Amino acid sequence: MAIEARSGGRSGGRVRYGMVGGGEGAFIGAVHRLAARMDDEYEFVAGALSSTPEKAIRSGQALGLDPARIYPDFETMAQKERRRKDGIEAVSIVTPNHMHAPAAEAFIRAGIHVICDKPVTTTLKDALRLKKLAEARGVIFAVTHNYTGYPLVRHAREMVRAGDLGEIRLVQVEYPQDWLSTDIEQSGQKQAGWRTDPSQSGAGGSIGDIGTHAFNLSQFVAGLEVSQILAELTTFVPGRRLDDNVQILLRYANGARGALWASQVAPGNENGLMLRVYGTKAGIHWRQDNPNLLYFTPLGEATRIVTRGSPAVGPAGARVTRVPAGHPEGYLEGFATLYTEIARAIRAARSGEKPDGAVTFPDIDDGIAGMAFIEAAVKSSKKGGAWVGL
Repeated sequence: MAIEARSGGRSGGRVRYGMVGGGEGAFIGAVHRLAARMDDEYEFVAGALSSTPEKAIRSGQALGLDPARIYPDFETMAQKERRRKDGIEAVSIVTPNHMHAPAAEAFIRAGIHVICDKPVTTTLKDALRLKKLAEARGVIFAVTHNYTGYPLVRHAREMVRAGDLGEIRLVQVEYPQDWLSTDIEQSGQKQAGWRTDPSQSGAGGSIGDIGTHAFNLSQFVAGLEVSQILAELTTFVPGRRLDDNVQILLRYANGARGALWASQVAPGNENGLMLRVYGTKAGIHWRQDNPNLLYFTPLGEATRIVTRGSPAVGPAGARVTRVPAGHPEGYLEGFATLYTEIARAIRAARSGEKPDGAVTFPDIDDGIAGMAFIEAAVKSSKKGGAWVGL
């Protein structure tokens, strides 16, 4: 369940934040920093940007951080920032998966809000433990499933909630890529190296990397409870230690059915995330590689194309739209939307207010759902494709 936080002004100024991971040679760290700056909601003031202290120092210097706030490790950063009057209010964790839980725990114990990349941990047990700890310490725990920040994804969700599709019957989601079609992890490619290493990635390969995005998107829009899944996790590239292709059937509590395909060995696909939802009255179709269009087909009628920024988009999508129709918004803006939503929740927390209103972002419960999904899929696949409760 996503946190519903109070929308409002910028009382108290920018949110001071730091980052763990995301130093030189990292892709996602720069994405998070750009997203945090896009709406001018954050100030980047501290970092432990690499597990290698020398690299952490170089990375911090390159980004213009105060030398006193460039840290060799996240434990030191959490403790020193906690004691500063101008210490960070939030931390972005953009490390390989196996470091998410220990880094998050250190900052939660320091009373610092957490913004964590997905999957939130490598085990369901760790995710549940972090939820309990975050609730006890009263900190916000956000998870950056960035596709939930796209305006037309927000609009699609509101259409489902409003009953425009009728009762949901079918949910089809897929996320194919091709970048791991060969064993590039053997060549020293950093991203491929840790994502195919069970000690860093966890029990899931493609299912943890992109399958969790597909699952989260389908849950965010359709809003249905998954009761059972049947999964087949396949490793096609010889010598690879984790899955690179996933095919899953889903049964929903309301009787609906679904299917999820995630692959990193599908030539011709770059980031082909696509969602289709069909109900008794209509169907919708959205692709992230053309995110400014949503296809809506009422039963027995011609397909209608809803464009981002047009009058057809309702309040949920309009409030996270930055530029007029015809100017594309996409990947970076989706991340930026989440950072801005989180900033508004942090400002509410500054004055001890309970978050409420329209602001929405994935939280620790969404991270837990992702881990439950991964573990159930691995279990189902090991049983030869048995139905497993989620």
